[in-house]
Amino acid sequence: MSTSISYYFSHQDTFPFPGWFDDLSTPAEILEKATSFLQELLVKPDVKENHATMKGAAPHLYGNYYIGAGTVIYNDVTIIGPVYIGKNVEIMPGAVIRPGTIISDKCSVGHSSEIKHSVLFGGAKVASLAFVGDSVLGKSARIGSGVITANRKFDQSRAAIKIDGEKIDLGTDFFGCVIGDYTRLGANCVTQPGTHIGPHTWIFPMIGVRGFIPREKRVFAEQKLVMTENEIVELKP
Repeated sequence: MSTSISYYFSHQDTFPFPGWFDDLSTPAEILEKATSFLQELLVKPDVKENHATMKGAAPHLYGNYYIGAGTVIYNDVTIIGPVYIGKNVEIMPGAVIRPGTIISDKCSVGHSSEIKHSVLFGGAKVASLAFVGDSVLGKSARIGSGVITANRKFDQSRAAIKIDGEKIDLGTDFFGCVIGDYTRLGANCVTQPGTHIGPHTWIFPMIGVRGFIPREKRVFAEQKLVMTENEIVELKP
């Protein structure tokens, strides 16, 4: 069913905590559990562990965190816990990781991108200058440069989505996007709050999407380019 976790995420073995999804039924519950889980895992035991390799200046670390071995963190990175970052992750210069985030093994976060209260399965990649807020990214999902997962409606009402004719209240007014395994969002895409995208779907660059996008689709907009003559002008220095 397109409302179930298994519809979007069939590679739960790439998540660092076995059995983590056993008591969950919908993708929206993943984010809710991430908040309480990190409190139990990192905050109450007061965990501050960083096993990463630093490239350049040390990152700015706040709150509670766990960062696994083999992870590489470049200069000017800010991490605000509670945050869990797995093994062999790459975090590029200027990135910001905000509270409530779980980043699985072999993920990457690009230059100056921001991840807020999100869950990334193994191998998910976020390119440069992107915002991923209150979202779930499946195995090897790809977020292109400049992508925005908008995570709050203009009227600040609770996020909801209609799937298979059923309107589902997502239980919060902060909800970004659910992005299935191997799905790709091209550069400068924007997803509206509550968007759910099935696995193996490609959203082409500069497209705005909302609602439910099924699995194994290509989403693009027809466009017409207009070309006219242009005078030769030497621009002033």
